[in-house]
Amino acid sequence: MASIRSISDRIWLVLKGLAMGTANKVPGVSGGVVAFVAGFYEEFIYSLQKINRKAFLLLFNRGLKPFLEYTNARFIGLLFLGMIISYFSISKILDYLLVNFELYVWSTFFGMIIGSLYYIAKDFQKWNRKYIFFLLLGVLIGVSISFLEPAKENDNLFFVFFCGIIGVSGMTLPGLSGSFILILLGNYVLLLVDSVNALYETFSDILRNDYNFLEDAKRIHLLKVLSVFSLGSITGLVTLSNVLAFLLKNYKKITNALIIGFIGGSLGVVWPWKEKILEKDSFGNILTDSNGREIVISYQRYFPTELTPDFFLAILCMAIGILILLFLDGYHKIKINSNG
Repeated sequence: MASIRSISDRIWLVLKGLAMGTANKVPGVSGGVVAFVAGFYEEFIYSLQKINRKAFLLLFNRGLKPFLEYTNARFIGLLFLGMIISYFSISKILDYLLVNFELYVWSTFFGMIIGSLYYIAKDFQKWNRKYIFFLLLGVLIGVSISFLEPAKENDNLFFVFFCGIIGVSGMTLPGLSGSFILILLGNYVLLLVDSVNALYETFSDILRNDYNFLEDAKRIHLLKVLSVFSLGSITGLVTLSNVLAFLLKNYKKITNALIIGFIGGSLGVVWPWKEKILEKDSFGNILTDSNGREIVISYQRYFPTELTPDFFLAILCMAIGILILLFLDGYHKIKINSNG
């Protein structure tokens, strides 16, 4: 486990958590890619794996300090602090940008995924038929998922718990977007927009000493939904981390080949040029959800045929996305050399 000594190390960890949280919010982008590229993916997985029976025996028998040391709690805590901050800051800015500058946001993330593919694949070294097979399998699964049609929203608490287990995959498995999985399950808006906004509004009300929200049945229901989703996410994190830790320990090359394939397959999800296909009734009227938002059932992807200013700006955003990953690559190398 890497030591966290200086204040700058702690700030960097919070910023990495911020980046993971922001990436998890974007359909088609995986927070696990951030962890992989920033060089702390394995520590993240192995730390989560430490939240087990032995950890709680240490807590009850020897106290809090041995428990915190065993679980690498400072590392995990700083990462999660950054993720929580992202949901009330960067994620809200991202929501605004996706509404008003959708093409440029998708283009930037498309470039970042291309950059992450280069970053991860360049150190793979020797490919053989077995690894190429798992690479192609990862691509196939990623592409297949990207063309599935979304289900309808379902706020049943048992289903919400299941969504938490599945949706957290984006944090633990690079290339598999938890947000996109939630879209396919029909609950992206409910769990990552409406529920988070309800929590934000609740904190704001409490700070103003206003407790009228306790009589708001819809707000209380959304807070219950968010609580159950969070519980499912914690369950999924611990469960998936144990599976991934086993795979990384015993089948590291195969797992990395699958991850590279997943990331490559996810490019179709974040392809910038696409038109929304909206759900309509039998009379051709566009349907909306309970909050008045248009219901998107799928996307029609296309390649631009005209060289407009928007096209060149989108290409520039792709280049910026790639440069961001190259910067992270350079920073990671400097960090390793300075520690060495």
